[in-house]
Amino acid sequence: MTEPLWDQFAALLPERPVYHPDHPLGCHRPRISDRIIFDKFLQLLRFGCSYEAIADTACSATTIRNRRNEWIRLGVFVRLKQIALESYDRIVGLILDQIAVDGSITKAPGGGEVAGRSPVDRGKQGLKRSGMTDGYGIPLGRVLAGANRHDSPLLAPTLDRLDDFGPLLDDMTVHLDAGYD
Repeated sequence: MTEPLWDQFAALLPERPVYHPDHPLGCHRPRISDRIIFDKFLQLLRFGCSYEAIADTACSATTIRNRRNEWIRLGVFVRLKQIALESYDRIVGLILDQIAVDGSITKAPGGGEVAGRSPVDRGKQGLKRSGMTDGYGIPLGRVLAGANRHDSPLLAPTLDRLDDFGPLLDDMTVHLDAGYD
């Protein structure tokens, strides 16, 4: 079922060598295939989980992040999300008249631009994720902020992610938890 998606996405990727191109002898560990990384990203888009949660013996979380950064630089990562959501909408159908928005705090041991002190993890670095799903629970978008932020200021930027789906329905219900009061 993902083969047509892969064909569409693979056409956007440049030709890459099998071995690490920067190694002086060209004999470094073989590069993980783009197809494996592509399948991992489809899992990320579907389940909205962390890189560590989908990493396995075929591919580490670090490799997934590195390939994400590479694909972002190439401008194809955003296209992957569009291809996956458009295909899902065509095959199964997104339920855009029922939207759920919820916030969560996660660890950010590597820090980052938006990481902040976590109020639930002894002041270590953390992130606040404000995520949005359709009626089936398919992730539609998320906004990141420092862990010490309240959910309510993140609601408008999270709902702005719906702009990618064209004109909104007139009869739409957005389900929120108490954190958005």
